[in-house]
Amino acid sequence: MAASLHADVFIPGQSAIHQWAARPKLVSLLALMFAIAMVKHLLLLPWVFVVVIALYLWSQLPLAYLRRRLPYPGLFIVAMVGLLPWVSGETVIWQWTIFALRLEGVQMAALIAGRFLAIVTTGFILLGTTPFLTLLETLRSLGLPPLMADIALLTYRYLFDVANQLAAMRQAMNLRGYGQSRQTMRRQWGWLAALMGSLLLRSYEQSQRVYQAMRLRGYGQSPPRLRTITSPSQAPRLAWPTGLTLLAAASFVIGEIILPPL
Repeated sequence: MAASLHADVFIPGQSAIHQWAARPKLVSLLALMFAIAMVKHLLLLPWVFVVVIALYLWSQLPLAYLRRRLPYPGLFIVAMVGLLPWVSGETVIWQWTIFALRLEGVQMAALIAGRFLAIVTTGFILLGTTPFLTLLETLRSLGLPPLMADIALLTYRYLFDVANQLAAMRQAMNLRGYGQSRQTMRRQWGWLAALMGSLLLRSYEQSQRVYQAMRLRGYGQSPPRLRTITSPSQAPRLAWPTGLTLLAAASFVIGEIILPPL
C-alpha cells in the first residue's frame, strides 16, 4: 500500500495530451466523462471505448500505469454490479437449481461496468498527463474556492507521509510478532484496531501542527496569486484535442437523444 502511494500519478511525456493546455484539457475531459455517464444504450458503449482507447494511446501512457491502478476501483464496481445479472430482469438465459442468469441484468451490469471503466480511464489520462499542482491552479482559475484547493493540496502532500508512518508501524508490529499463526483472529483484529487508532491520532496531531505553522507564516492574511498555466503560444497548436474531445462528447449526447428509449 505504501509503495503504491510513493509513485506519483503524473508521468512526464511529450505526447499531444501532455502538451494540451491545462484549462481546455480539464474542461474537455470532464465534459467527456459527463457525456459517458449519460450513455444508456449498449450500442454506444463500443464507441465510448474507441474514444477512450484513442485518448489513452495518444497520451502515450504505459499500459502498466493503468494496470496498477485499475484493480482498486475495479473491485468496487465488481462488488456493486456482481449481483445484477442474477437478481434483475425477467428474461432467463441460463439457470441451475435456484440460480438464474437474466438478460436484463447482464445488460445493465455491462453498461454500468463499461461506463465506470471508461470514466476511470479518462480520469487517469487527465491525472497521468497533468501535474497535480497544475490541476489545482486550473481549478482555481475556474472558480474553485481557495480553501478547497488548499485542502486538496495538503491532503495530497501528507498522504505520502501518512503512508510512510503506516509502513513503519506495520513493520514494528511484524517485529513484535504480529501475523504469527498461533495468534487468534480476535487478537489480530485488536492489533489492527490499535494501529488505525494510533495512525488517526498521529495524523490529527500533525494536522494541528501544520495549521499552526501555516498561521504563524501568514496563511489566510492575503489571497495567493495565480500564475499563468499555459502560454498564449501553445493554445493554437493544441486546439485540435479540445475540438475532437468535445465533438465525441456531443456525439454521445446526441446519440442518446436519437436512439429509441429503452
